[in-house]
Amino acid sequence: MTQTASSAAPNPYRPEGPTRQERRAARVERVRVAVRSLGEGFITMGVVLLLFCTYQLFWTNLSSDQQTNTAISEIKKAFVIPVAPSLPGQSTVPAKISDGQGYGLIYIPRLGSDWVKPLIEGESLSNLKKGLTHYRGNAQPGEIGNFAVAGHRATNGEPFRNLDRMESGDLVYVQTPDSWVTYKVNKVVIVKPTDTWVLNPIPTKNPVPGVQPTEALLTMTTCNPRWASYERLIVFGKMVDKYPKTLGAPAAISNLV
Repeated sequence: MTQTASSAAPNPYRPEGPTRQERRAARVERVRVAVRSLGEGFITMGVVLLLFCTYQLFWTNLSSDQQTNTAISEIKKAFVIPVAPSLPGQSTVPAKISDGQGYGLIYIPRLGSDWVKPLIEGESLSNLKKGLTHYRGNAQPGEIGNFAVAGHRATNGEPFRNLDRMESGDLVYVQTPDSWVTYKVNKVVIVKPTDTWVLNPIPTKNPVPGVQPTEALLTMTTCNPRWASYERLIVFGKMVDKYPKTLGAPAAISNLV
């Protein structure tokens, strides 16, 4: 009986399975797919990073600028209401201030000829987007003790972007409902985030127990370096002048009021 073509014996000169060329082509294809997938992954990561940077550098600043301008406008409107002047050493702001409430304006000529930011009660992240925030529990402007404020140095309006330019002798003006308070910078330091002593009523590393503050002090805090947060840049000052708002703005910033 003769064999059919389908049952013929295999060709002894052709090995079973893929040839060397076929295996090589398969390896090349797998590498090509892997490289393409990796490239697509890098492109996706790049797009996500670009969108994140755009959000941080542009949108957060735009949003914060709008909130800052709104806060400044509302505070200026509130200033129109007459308030009895406070005495030296007393607080120049209302006794009760709500968290997130804007109640003062801060002017720092060293940071720009038109630099003015709202003073917001409470140092929460949402409040920091509006301007400079007052550490709750600390002294208020013109009051004996430590008037301490915080501000972003990068993104979210970055009001303290150039705080590292501050020098001893620079003046900081605070407008409150009834007064103008002027502080003079006397020290600029860099500390660790754990150095919370900068917020003490007397901001020293080793305060003497029982000793109460006798001066009206200023402390401004922000992150350092600008694009990181493993340090804190601190600017200290002391009150050098305070007078009723009815006498007019200080000459150095009269064009901004």
